[in-house]
Amino acid sequence: MSGASAHRWEAPDLDPDARPPAPSGPPPKVGPSVEELAAIEKAARDEGYAAGHAEGLNAGKAETERLQAQLAAMLRSLAAPLADLDQEVGDALGALAVRIAGALLEEAYAAEPERLARLVRATLDTAGLERNAVEVRLQPQDLALVRPLLEGDSVKLVADAALRRGDVRVHGNSLRVDAALETRLRSAFAALRVEESPDA
Repeated sequence: MSGASAHRWEAPDLDPDARPPAPSGPPPKVGPSVEELAAIEKAARDEGYAAGHAEGLNAGKAETERLQAQLAAMLRSLAAPLADLDQEVGDALGALAVRIAGALLEEAYAAEPERLARLVRATLDTAGLERNAVEVRLQPQDLALVRPLLEGDSVKLVADAALRRGDVRVHGNSLRVDAALETRLRSAFAALRVEESPDA
């Protein structure tokens, strides 16, 4: 048998007082102590906890932001119909107010035709036209009441059955003024809405 080597076996020393022979070479590497292992484990646990805590906070923050954005979008989608409804209700109330005011003014003009005569004069003054160059159109019943009050104003008065009670239209060569009752009331109502709007 070539290449085989043999060693002689020696029996171990059984003397309890005998010391083992001193190792030759560097001392053998000893592992960490129990305290060192506990410290390493605690450091690893603390590092893992800190990393997990930071990751959890970031994930929670991202989820909170996503939910806030979703809630804000839902609130905006709920607010839009309410704003539209608010506008619709405001318009309906405005139209109702115009109708009620119109009915009251029609009665007032019938009871006191002087009011309608003052309106005709104010419309003519606003238009700034020569009175003999204009035509004032009134509803036939209003015309019958106002004609005696406007005789000295040298204006041409014309009955117009298409007009409602309280309506006044002035026609001149280059100008037409619509002083219809509903137009005046809607204009007044629009001015009130502008005054009370928060943006004004």
